[in-house]
Amino acid sequence: MAPKTPLLDQCTIPADLRKLDESDLPQLIDELRSEVIDAVSVTGGHLGAGLGVVELTTAIHYVFNTPDDRLIFDVGHQCYPHKVLTGRRDRIRTLRQGGGLSGFTKRTESEYDPFGAAHSSTSISAGLGMAVARDLSDGDNHVISVIGDGAMSAGMAYEAMNNAGFRDSKLIVILNDNDMSIAPPTGALSAYLARLTSSKSFLKLRDIGKHLAENLPKTWQKRAALAEEYTRTMWSASGTLFEELGFYYVGPIDGHNIDHLLPVLRNVRDANVGPVLIHCVTQKGKGYAPAETSADKYHGVGKFDVITGDQVKAVSNAPSYTKVFGQSLIQEAEKDDKIVAVTAAMPSGTGIDLFGKAFPDRTFDVGIAEQHGVTFAAGLATEGYKPFAAIYSTFLQRAYDQVVHDVAIQKLPVRFAIDRAGLVGADGPTHAGAFDVAYLTCLPDFVVMAAADEAELRHMVATAVAIDDRPSAFRYPRGEGVGVEMPERGVPLEIGKGRIISQGSSVALLSFGTRLEECRIAAEKLSGYGLPTTIADARFAKPLDHNLIRQLVAHHEVLITIEEGSVGGFGAHVLQFMAKDGLLDAGLKVRTMVLPDRFIDHDKPNLMYAEAELDAPAIVSTVFEALDREQIAGELDGAV
Repeated sequence: MAPKTPLLDQCTIPADLRKLDESDLPQLIDELRSEVIDAVSVTGGHLGAGLGVVELTTAIHYVFNTPDDRLIFDVGHQCYPHKVLTGRRDRIRTLRQGGGLSGFTKRTESEYDPFGAAHSSTSISAGLGMAVARDLSDGDNHVISVIGDGAMSAGMAYEAMNNAGFRDSKLIVILNDNDMSIAPPTGALSAYLARLTSSKSFLKLRDIGKHLAENLPKTWQKRAALAEEYTRTMWSASGTLFEELGFYYVGPIDGHNIDHLLPVLRNVRDANVGPVLIHCVTQKGKGYAPAETSADKYHGVGKFDVITGDQVKAVSNAPSYTKVFGQSLIQEAEKDDKIVAVTAAMPSGTGIDLFGKAFPDRTFDVGIAEQHGVTFAAGLATEGYKPFAAIYSTFLQRAYDQVVHDVAIQKLPVRFAIDRAGLVGADGPTHAGAFDVAYLTCLPDFVVMAAADEAELRHMVATAVAIDDRPSAFRYPRGEGVGVEMPERGVPLEIGKGRIISQGSSVALLSFGTRLEECRIAAEKLSGYGLPTTIADARFAKPLDHNLIRQLVAHHEVLITIEEGSVGGFGAHVLQFMAKDGLLDAGLKVRTMVLPDRFIDHDKPNLMYAEAELDAPAIVSTVFEALDREQIAGELDGAV
């Protein structure tokens, strides 16, 4: 039987690809696209973005000498074809699985991944750094940054372009325009002009003209500059912004036409000029009909049937936390027309898409611009509106100065709905919400909550609406709730008050967040060992429930705090209060359970929490270690 991918089978690394005849590339591209579709059908992942850059990825590796020439993908989820071509095809069906390939570029995974990019808009800055390092070392390699049009909505990309244009270092930026369609390519004429404007003779002519103009009187310099600008804008109006930032603009070109891509990439490779931007128009999901016709172009998918495109989804009796947030916010907004929602290019990921359907005029997607989004929300708050800024924990990190300076210092009532709290599974450490509790609870007058289950989340949305004199935040994880009975409507909680879930007399487990279910399992096991256990849900990391902590200290031998966050968060604040209140002076045994001081690679969430030692067996072991009951702890190791 003939192999299904005869050309791809010959190309383990890009050096093999470069041995092929140019006429073989269309077939190789078809084989590569099929391989990516088949692999993602097994693993799930980000399909549409990768399918959109199959031709572009192939062309770059064919023209440039990777890995000596540095290639950065931004955002890295478009790198699946790149991984297949760079020695990882034999592992491509381990994508996003425990112990398998990352769903993003990753420096420790391959020499062909010079920079990890799982957050957007970083590639031009990183690429410029590499280009400057090359120049300082008298190197001659190329640096290519492939940046998606969505990533170009973030200010960091323009900061980098401004700096690159000023430095005039040789850097190649490829704008992968797959959604905005800034200026669609117009067939043969567009391709011809792209080849012409990227050619050595044209670039040389422009440089000669620039240098000649420098020696002319100033009035003549201005006229020459205007003439040059008029000429290039006649040919390519969409490039004016990039030219003003100091880039040579080439395009737009058809990113799915290998005959257009190759000559332009070769021209740019061989040109001795400063930074160049190639405007490449592509289609997300290209070549796979279900992705092409899907509303989100199969941006992120689970396992699916290649023939039908139907995704395999586990049936759950509990709603997702994200959906509960969206529905709860809608309920509150029906009663209060001052409630508005802000998201940073993640409406479906945060539940704001639901809110947007109900209240389109009160929903604001600011693009991949978390800094702007936070200050925009602060501005809304100054005028009496009640903004909910729904941003992933890991993305909110990028707007921390705005949270401090524009919200906290001014004590503005912006409500932060923090999705993806804790460990997130297949997306790995780049998307794990590990640090928000630590970086928010240190801010004066901030209310910080964590939902233990989906019902608590509904109440916390109502609580945030009611807090109108200071900033607040509530966090919740990715995935489904635990299946508790849902209240019809949310009821505001008393600020800074936790709750007792079950009463014991020996051990106290004080949980902050959704580790509460693991506390229930651990408490049952501990009670079986003769250690009646109290379970408490803190609800608030700030302000702390001081009376609850005093009560737990007074009636228990051991106090364990458990949270889905880094050191410096909830447990640290509990210890700080206890030390100041003298509660550590009487011999109480206290332990804080937090995420370990390392990044945890992608896996199934339950396995990640087991590795982090934040599951029920780890809670039980921590109790026994605190009591120094080695014999029982040894028995426990075999029993739990």
